[in-house]
Amino acid sequence: MSGFKKFLLQGDLVQLAVAFVIGGAFATVVTSFVTIIMDLIGKAGGTPNFSGYTPGGVHVGVFITALVAFVILAAVVYFFVVVPYTKAKDRFFPTPPAAEGATTESLLAEIRDLLAAKQ
Repeated sequence: MSGFKKFLLQGDLVQLAVAFVIGGAFATVVTSFVTIIMDLIGKAGGTPNFSGYTPGGVHVGVFITALVAFVILAAVVYFFVVVPYTKAKDRFFPTPPAAEGATTESLLAEIRDLLAAKQ
C-alpha cells in the first residue's frame, strides 16, 4: 500500500494530471481561435468549408478543410505558445554555459601515462 501511495504522490504524476487538464482547456481556446481565423478566411475569399468539394466523385473536401485547420492550429500554437515560452524560459532561466571537460584524447593520454607509470 505504501508503494501505491508513493506512486500517487510523486511529482511526475501530479504534473502530468495538471498538464492534461490544462491541455484540454487550452485545446478549446486554440480551437475557437482557429474558428475565428477560418471565419476571417471565409469573409475574405468565400466559405472556408471545403466539405462539398468532390472532384471526380472523390470526397477530398473534408480532408482539405481539416488540413487547413491543422496548419492554422499549428501556426497558432507555435507563434503564440512555443516562441513566447522559449523566449521567457531563456530570459528567466538561462542555461549555464557548459563546463570545459576533458577531451577523449586527453583522457586516453592520462590513462596511458598511468599505465606506463605502473610498469
